[in-house]
Amino acid sequence: MKSATPKVLHEISGRSLLGHVVEAAATIEPEHLVVVVGHESEQVVAHLDEVAPWVATVEQTQRNGTGHAVRVALEFLTGRGVATNEAPVVVLTGDTPLLTGESLVAMLMKHVESAATATVLTADLDSPFGYGRVLRSSDRVVGIVEEKDATPQQREISEINSGMYAFDGAALLDAITGLNTNNSQGEEYLTDVIEILASRGDVVIGVGAHNTSDILGINDRSQLAAAMAIMRDRINDKWMKAGVTMLDPESTWIDVDAELAPDVTLFPQTTVRGPTAIETGAQVGPGTTLISAEIGVNAIVRHTWAELVVIGAGATVGPYTYLRPGTVIGASGKAGAFVEMKNAQLGEGSKVPHLSYVGDATIGVGTNIGAGTIFVNYDGVEKHHTTVGDQARVGSDNMLIGPVVIGDGAYTAAGSVVTEDVPAGAMAVGRARQRNILDWVFRKRPGTQSAQAAQRATQSDQSGHEKI
Repeated sequence: MKSATPKVLHEISGRSLLGHVVEAAATIEPEHLVVVVGHESEQVVAHLDEVAPWVATVEQTQRNGTGHAVRVALEFLTGRGVATNEAPVVVLTGDTPLLTGESLVAMLMKHVESAATATVLTADLDSPFGYGRVLRSSDRVVGIVEEKDATPQQREISEINSGMYAFDGAALLDAITGLNTNNSQGEEYLTDVIEILASRGDVVIGVGAHNTSDILGINDRSQLAAAMAIMRDRINDKWMKAGVTMLDPESTWIDVDAELAPDVTLFPQTTVRGPTAIETGAQVGPGTTLISAEIGVNAIVRHTWAELVVIGAGATVGPYTYLRPGTVIGASGKAGAFVEMKNAQLGEGSKVPHLSYVGDATIGVGTNIGAGTIFVNYDGVEKHHTTVGDQARVGSDNMLIGPVVIGDGAYTAAGSVVTEDVPAGAMAVGRARQRNILDWVFRKRPGTQSAQAAQRATQSDQSGHEKI
């Protein structure tokens, strides 16, 4: 991956590659789930502690191959008194994020029904290059040969090994002791266990994955991007079948933890990240990113970036709006064009229509904030809160210097700098009185086009103002 981040911690649809595999594994309700960690183990363990604290981890300090990794896991369980020889043991790989519970359930059921010693999860690929090929005799699997060790004839085989298996626990314990490192990599191959079991006449079968994409591994950024597209399509298909309209599914990206109600409409270039919830009738996009947001019934959100916010029922947001964490837009409220809000509560029916910054503020019900208004919340050291009451009217181009309170029903004049509290029902005027300096252009800018235009206007219509 050429990355400081361990491969299995790269993300697809809001979840790490490893997280997707753990989620799939949880569908078969294992009594114990052990993740064998190696490269950058501290990061991987910390991640699992956060997202799946019920999972155990053990470090493979010597990277001696897949067979050795399974040996490490079995020894870890045995050391904790777990009888690994009394139940099936399922082995998965941490870099197959498209793996589904359906494939695992099908593999495990077939394994049990067939009384198999080992079951290999397989897939038929049009281009199997790079994968180990499954060798069969009739319906039985007799071995797995890696690409680099395969003969030209074996490379023609389209059925590939996913690297995921179900084993009889006792048979696995016995066979794994027979592994050696007599191969080109000098490692213990788990695939050799399949050959050991088959050679002694045990029942080894192969079960096809639910979808061929289920077993796709990730080894570079190109494969990561391909897997992202597949996961996007799966998620989008699920939501469209649940009643969500997407005008352009290929440009719509939804994380696995998002929740969408029927009759939601997503326009092109929309991204829904984290545990975002969108209620029925809401319209989102185009050009919108929602991160861990709550969108109410029939809300409209256009060309917006919103993170950790709540947008109420019937509210309108956008276009070109930036809603930062802690913002709440009340029902039927409006945050319009080129508005930024942070840690601000906008009351029901209140509006910030355009060109404003609202930070660290509480705005009441039915209030209007005029264009170009800035809630000045930072003094260079601390943030300060501003409160605007119900049914207030803040004029255009205002500076509200926090901490300040504007009372219910109060007005502020356009262009005001408000530094003191405004009582309920009062009108605040915080600006200098205007002076008109007559004939200034004639004296200071003679001969300019401005002076010529003023001369023409003066000749045709004398203003009648007294000179100052």
